[in-house]
Amino acid sequence: MNLIELERALRQLRLGGVADVLEIRLRQAQAEAMAPIDLVSCLVSDELTRRSDRLLERRRKQAGFRDPHKTLDNFDFAFNPKMNRSLVFDLATGAFIQRREDALFLGPGGAGKSHLAQAIGQAAIQQGYKVIYRETHILLEELADASIDGTRKQYMESISTVALLIIDDFGMRKLPQTAAEDLLEIIMRRYERASTLLTSNRPVEDWGKLLSDVAAVSAMLDRLLHHGHVLKCGPRSWRTKTAAVE
Repeated sequence: MNLIELERALRQLRLGGVADVLEIRLRQAQAEAMAPIDLVSCLVSDELTRRSDRLLERRRKQAGFRDPHKTLDNFDFAFNPKMNRSLVFDLATGAFIQRREDALFLGPGGAGKSHLAQAIGQAAIQQGYKVIYRETHILLEELADASIDGTRKQYMESISTVALLIIDDFGMRKLPQTAAEDLLEIIMRRYERASTLLTSNRPVEDWGKLLSDVAAVSAMLDRLLHHGHVLKCGPRSWRTKTAAVE
């Protein structure tokens, strides 16, 4: 079996990571008089790295981030220096997900809530957790569509069991009449079973009026805050700053 045939066979065995670097590794082995076991170790390591990278990329796509480039590395903490950065980095370790705790990011629009939420989601994926990101109105629209086509049970199961559910921009748009019931069901299903991170530009005191259901909001907040971490973002807005510069 020549090199071309060997590479083809490796791909048929779904060992694309080995096939991609086989020729290079063989040349390295010849140049360095590499022991056979060291060559095999390198090839196995290459395959594992490739599979790990593909898994991470697949989970990032499945998460559905609005801005997949948002990370902690490109967040400017100096813009709002009073923000509790210690809490941010603690959440980014994923320890709260392991403990099945929740988090609320509150503050005015443009203060960095969505950026930080997605950055923590990216960090969670790096640590092996499955993540789903949805803006609040999109989440509720998907749930409504699932109810219409008869797949509500399956959809609810998928968002109720994922390790980290990020519900972004709560309060930014007018929500349907069933929003309070739907959100409460999601939070109740996830309570002490999986972690939810919710961002809002509205203070929690306004949520009852926003959803027109004080009882449902009280029940929802009771669960979110029981094992919850609250991050206050702001008061300065990046969008206001950008508009002023322009």
